[in-house]
Amino acid sequence: MPVRERMKPSLGAVRVLEPDPILDPIAEARKRLIVALDVPDLAAAIELVNRLQQVCSWFKVGMELFTAAGPRVIELLAARGHSVFLDLKFCDIPNTVAGAVRSASALGVRMLTVHTLGGPAMLEAAQGALSGVPHPPQLLAVTLLTSMDQAQCRAVGLLRAPGAQVELLARLGLAAGIRGFVCSALEVAALRALTGSAGVLVVPGIRPAGAHAGDQKRVAAPADALRNGASYLVVGRPITQAPDPAETAVTILAAMAAGL
Repeated sequence: MPVRERMKPSLGAVRVLEPDPILDPIAEARKRLIVALDVPDLAAAIELVNRLQQVCSWFKVGMELFTAAGPRVIELLAARGHSVFLDLKFCDIPNTVAGAVRSASALGVRMLTVHTLGGPAMLEAAQGALSGVPHPPQLLAVTLLTSMDQAQCRAVGLLRAPGAQVELLARLGLAAGIRGFVCSALEVAALRALTGSAGVLVVPGIRPAGAHAGDQKRVAAPADALRNGASYLVVGRPITQAPDPAETAVTILAAMAAGL
């Protein structure tokens, strides 16, 4: 799909892509695409955002970037009007996780994660930490990493098939009052049946046609994930390592629009 280029004076020589009117039909897809800023430092994150900011509105800040840049990267993204998904997968004793959730909420992020393997008490503490918080972020419970297949599960003592393990962990989250989950596209239909329309299901491990899976094991194409019930898709390397990240993002948005 075509895009027009222009130079934005306030950003110096940064190349900015203005969406062409042909992109309007995929506005809904744009609300659902989260680009993972899995980069080593703040400078690399800013460079990517400069290239993507006219195409993408959601960005994920994970462990690599947050460890390097801290809350500053969230402040910069929010100042530009972007929505931030803080993906640190908190997993610790209940009191510690509750405090971390409160601290993350104060940063102004729109979504944040805890890991279901922390157990029921921890999940309840995480959800309870948002009680009384004005405009709280969406709490997401991570079920099973998309890098884990049956062999990886067995290696850490999880004897259920991945799909069954995801459903068990999602039920723990639901019992704790959590209504948002991170799962692979292979389990999203089952979790949509569990959560109903109110559930917020975020799906990483998205690989467009022809993209290399890398270290991901349970992957799917963008349209398939959305057809099966995903609320948001997280895409990292297929966009961030592309020669032209914005052009690739536009292609993925078109694929997503086909699945809505």
